[in-house]
Amino acid sequence: MTYMTEERRLIQAQAREFAMREVLPVANRLDPEQGDIPIELREKLAEMGYFGILIEEEYGGLGLGCFEYCLITEELSRAWMSVASLIARGNGLIGMGGMNPEQARLYLNRMAKGEFLGAFSMSEPNAGSDVANISCRARRDGDSWLITGNKYWCTFADGADFLMVVARTSEPPNDRRHLGLTCFLIEKPRGELPPGVKGHPIPKIGYFGWKTWELAFDECRVPAENVIGEEGKAFYLTAAGLEKARAHTAARAIGLARGGLEDAIDYAKSRVQFGQPIGAFQAIRFKIAQMATEIEAARQLMYHVCTEIDDKRRCDKEAAMVKFYASEMAERVTSEALQIHGGAGYTKLYAVERHWRDARLTKIFEGTSEIQMRIISDHLLGRSSS
Repeated sequence: MTYMTEERRLIQAQAREFAMREVLPVANRLDPEQGDIPIELREKLAEMGYFGILIEEEYGGLGLGCFEYCLITEELSRAWMSVASLIARGNGLIGMGGMNPEQARLYLNRMAKGEFLGAFSMSEPNAGSDVANISCRARRDGDSWLITGNKYWCTFADGADFLMVVARTSEPPNDRRHLGLTCFLIEKPRGELPPGVKGHPIPKIGYFGWKTWELAFDECRVPAENVIGEEGKAFYLTAAGLEKARAHTAARAIGLARGGLEDAIDYAKSRVQFGQPIGAFQAIRFKIAQMATEIEAARQLMYHVCTEIDDKRRCDKEAAMVKFYASEMAERVTSEALQIHGGAGYTKLYAVERHWRDARLTKIFEGTSEIQMRIISDHLLGRSSS
């Protein structure tokens, strides 16, 4: 199958040029000091239309598919994964659907312009992979809901224009713990947390450019019309967007791995030992050959998954496979890239350490590698009870 049309090659080339010209210099400057992605870069991303790749043209988006979304994501991630993740704050939060026509009219055009970006708040201290264990609660109070409880791992909670929060609104039967969860959209001023919400940033070892928050909700009031999807059915709403989310994470992992590969090639050509560039030694050449092969294998699987998604064919098994393989591959490849740099790779003088740190995260978020293996094995062997 020929995946790359001329239009897609142009989209890819444009994204690559933008990433290397606009994103990489900012990443190299700000990541070592853990600085935030500047508003000027966000505005440039908006001008490119990257917050509205998946949003229909009638709402001001580009009206493109998951394939183009992941093409652009790979290029941005090669420069700085945090920026590749930032574009999901427009695209990704509508990828799961659920908005009624009035909400779509109200929000999507602003999202596509980068004027209304969100942060997703579902995880809790005791609810990560086990989404059904969510204990943060929302109770009805007239024409509003009041949310109380704790959330964890909410990236961009301060910089976003809204929070998308999943809270428990009813108690489910013991055998259907995933029921009773509802999704709420909480509008807020950019740069602040909503009224009734306090929090503090979590100290991370990577994924810099923005902060990841622990949040405490204390009767945070949300208008009833800000419920997204059906009350009590948020589990299905979030599950509907997982295939795109996992393809997006695979694209991020591939971009990171490619950054490691390209930096390693440049270093192998310029670093001289024993009278010749280290790229002349077979040990280095074979490392680079294997790295490149693994990246391309992941990319081709991602292209297949994106095509299945765009053709509206179910591919939860394949989406789990590409997320699993690409993230595991990215950690291996970026580690090898750091090894090729030798001692220089273990400094902040080269970007390879950033690629390595960020690649490690891709094995954890959007479902750990272990969760992906559970999904894949359940498809192959039937669902396990343990």
